[in-house]
Amino acid sequence: MFTIGDFARHGRVSVRMLRHYDATGLLRPAHVDPATGYRYYTAAQLARLNRVIALKDLGFTLHQVREILDE
Repeated sequence: MFTIGDFARHGRVSVRMLRHYDATGLLRPAHVDPATGYRYYTAAQLARLNRVIALKDLGFTLHQVREILDE
């Protein structure tokens, strides 16, 4: 498991962006520590993050990206 900071570095996005993706339901962390609220991600979630970034780069809105990935 990666902390949100490590996951952000591997995915080349900001921690703030990951928090936004979590809030919108686009990319939820694999685990959230109930005591601290820290978010943890798995290596497998990097693939979804990469798809999100690629679709955003193609000009899709986050709403459209979520619809595409959830199909």
